[in-house]
Amino acid sequence: MRFLADHAFVGGAVARDVLIDIEDGRITAVTPGSVQRTAIPLRGLVLPGFANAHSHAFHRALRGRTHTGRGSFWTWRDRMYEVAAALDPDSYYRLARAVYGEMALAGVTAVGEFHYLHHAPDGARYNDPNAMGEALMAAAADAGIRLTLLDTLYLTSGVDGRPPEGVQRRFSDGGFDAWAERVAAAKPLPHVRIGAAAHSVRAVPPAELAALAGRSPLHIHLSEQRAENEQCRATHGCTPTELLQRTGFLGPATTAVHATHLTDSDIETLQGTGVCFCPTTERDLADGIGPARRLTGLSLGSDSHAVIDLLEEARALEMDERLASEERGHFTTAELIAAMTNHAAIGWDDAGVIEPGRRGDLVTIALDSVRTAGTDPAQAVLAATAADVTQVVADGRLIVDDRRHTGFDVARALHEATTAARRSRT
Repeated sequence: MRFLADHAFVGGAVARDVLIDIEDGRITAVTPGSVQRTAIPLRGLVLPGFANAHSHAFHRALRGRTHTGRGSFWTWRDRMYEVAAALDPDSYYRLARAVYGEMALAGVTAVGEFHYLHHAPDGARYNDPNAMGEALMAAAADAGIRLTLLDTLYLTSGVDGRPPEGVQRRFSDGGFDAWAERVAAAKPLPHVRIGAAAHSVRAVPPAELAALAGRSPLHIHLSEQRAENEQCRATHGCTPTELLQRTGFLGPATTAVHATHLTDSDIETLQGTGVCFCPTTERDLADGIGPARRLTGLSLGSDSHAVIDLLEEARALEMDERLASEERGHFTTAELIAAMTNHAAIGWDDAGVIEPGRRGDLVTIALDSVRTAGTDPAQAVLAATAADVTQVVADGRLIVDDRRHTGFDVARALHEATTAARRSRT
């Protein structure tokens, strides 16, 4: 296929009249300043496909249902556990398919699913112990996006080693060896990568953290809440980051998610380890503002899906820094785009850049909407939202055209799946 972009982000800058050739799902040529006019037109600003590096698909059922009143992360978690207790492989497939469809409409071409909803509500294994993960794989395929299944180890309900309680029992395999055996049995698919995660230092003891070290990609929730830091100090005499360093968990293949409440020493320790920020979730749950500018290897996620909009997540990196510092201008546009398109964080090193040899992932942002009209194309990412995504190409396939998913009615699917998820809890 041959596409002609009015503007495209190539070589670290925005170029005009960019001809992009894609064959067998790969970009074969990129030609700025082209006079070719027989290609498929992409009217607007074309960016590489977005990478959503941190997702919990089932949380989407809570959108617009948990935002009023007071409370904290912990009170919100109680509501989340209600949803987690109700889903089975069939209902999870329907919900995840709709959520991944929404991601596609927002320009996401690959998602890292932080997957810990493994077993039946009472903790018993399904006949196929990977049935829930396979539901996610099928959902991603139907939505037209790639999936990194970050299969998550979850063994304890607190830093003190208490066993899982209530719905947490369905998160746990009971031990590291049982988890590793189940993950090894997962069936590989062309659009899926199997990664690993430790839920947190609350849920994985030090010995098992050490056993996970070296897997790639490898993710973990880190210091999202001050309470986690306090519990870790009380039990292990160190911060969660220090504990991860001691166990060999950190490194270039590892991504720490949230990294909100860090000491100066923690920040220094995390240099060389990736960090995923999820600003819309972090502010929705009143987590706090993390030190993004002082960290490296940034990626972005929509986490609980209070919003699915990687443009908003990228903009929030800059805006949160402005709020915290009372100064403007912390990230360049190129740095924000790099965070939005960091596919390497979820194991797709061959995506995220518009250049020959990379995967054929393209996202077109309208430059004539009420949000973007009159903007400099080089700064449009600071004005646009997911509503401005008009076309999405994933692995050379057009999955969004004229703001509509080419496979199914996403809004209807979301309504039906979230309604069913809520009804099953009553």
